[in-house]
Formats: sequence, structure tokens, C-alpha cells
Amino acid sequence: MIFIDTHTHLFLSEFDVDRSRIISAALDKGIKKMLLPNVDDTTVDGLLSLVDDYPEHCLPMIGLHPTSVDELYSEKLDSVKNLLETRKFWGIGETGIDLYWNDAYLGQQLDAFRIQISLAKEHHLPLIIHARNSFDEIFEVLDQENDDSLQGIFHAFTGNARQASRIIDYGFTIGIGGIVTFKNAGLYKVVKEIALEHIVLETDAPYLAPVPKRGKRNEPAYMIYTAEKLAEIHGQSLDVIADITSRNAASLFNIEI
Repeated sequence: MIFIDTHTHLFLSEFDVDRSRIISAALDKGIKKMLLPNVDDTTVDGLLSLVDDYPEHCLPMIGLHPTSVDELYSEKLDSVKNLLETRKFWGIGETGIDLYWNDAYLGQQLDAFRIQISLAKEHHLPLIIHARNSFDEIFEVLDQENDDSLQGIFHAFTGNARQASRIIDYGFTIGIGGIVTFKNAGLYKVVKEIALEHIVLETDAPYLAPVPKRGKRNEPAYMIYTAEKLAEIHGQSLDVIADITSRNAASLFNIEI
């Protein structure tokens, strides 16, 4: 079985003490490709250093996370634009809207989101969308900006069936991670209604570890628990889940597996 973790932050400091072991553990579980979404200007060096160390397995994406948007967002995005001219990236992100903490920078987040949508179109790259307390705001932007040249992932999906259907109508893929294993989240009821052809797997490591590792530092190897839950929900074998979700990811990111 071959898996693809479409969203993991292995370059963050939480992995400084044992990063090589974590990557080896992932490879042992069949997770052969790990897509790395950038956070902001403070994480670029670590991201690119990791990619240089593991070029066959760690694939970089570049963008500005919505919680890192502030008065200097335009300068930060200028750096993203410059980086896109210097080396290969596999996606734009993560970007989107986050209103969980506050809406003080909502205007700036919206502008940063639109700019990164334009970058995804310009560079023919998937767009990785972070949506937290913000589906309506994101849908409003996509209603204006979406076209046949745009595709990507709604990462760490936590929405309802209506929102999932709308995402699919946009032509986007739904990223499913450890939250689907949380019984009290109820996400498994929604995921049951989403065809596997619209799903990719992710961890968001070091965050959102699945049951039975909930509350611990997440890592790509733990994605197997999410895959097992997805197999249970859809009444499929783990082999089928690996095959379909990996082909979905490989097609989206134009990678060979």
C-alpha cells in the first residue's frame, strides 16, 4: 500500500529532536509522499532545508497562513512570489480564512486569500485552503474567483454535507484527517456521504492526532488510523482506501507514485 499525506508540517520545531525517525516511521507505514504547506516567512528556511534533505519524499508548498496575516501581509506575499520564481513548489498554501480567534484582520485575510488564488492560477498549482469558522466567507470569494483553472483541497474539513457538496461543485477535493476519528465530532456521518473520489488523506502534523493517539503530537505514520477509519466508514478495505486516496492526491499534485 502507498499513501500520500497531503498536509503535514514536519519542518516545525516540534520535530527538531527526532525528525529523521519520524520520516522513517512514515515510510515504513507506506506513506511515501508528504506534502508540506508553508506557514509564513519564519518557516520558509526550515521547510526548504527539509525538502533538500528528503527530495523524494517531502514536497514543498508555499503560501501565507491566514493566522499569520497582519499589517505586513503584502510584504510577506511578495516573498512568496519571489520564491515561486526560484524553485519548484507543488501547491499554494496554506491560505484561506481563519476567524476562530478574532476577525481583526478579516479584510487583510480576504485580500491575501485572493492574491494566493491568483498565484495558484498563474503557476497552475493546487490551492490549499484553511477554513476555520469561515466557510461562508471563503465560499463568497470562490463564487467570484473560481474557474476551470483552479483546483485544490479544503484541508482539515470539518463542515456539513451541504458544505461538502458545495466544495465538490467547485471542483475541489476534501482533506480528511484525524478529526474523523473523534467520536464527539460527528464528522464520520458527513464523510460517509462523500464519495471516495473526492477525498484525500492528511495529518496536519503535529496537530490533530487521530484516535488512539489523540492528544499527542501527530505524525505522518499516524495517518494509518485515519485511513482505517475511512475504510470502516465506507465499508472498504484498507488497500482500496490507499489506492483511491493516493490516486486522487497524485492526480491533483501531478506526482508519480
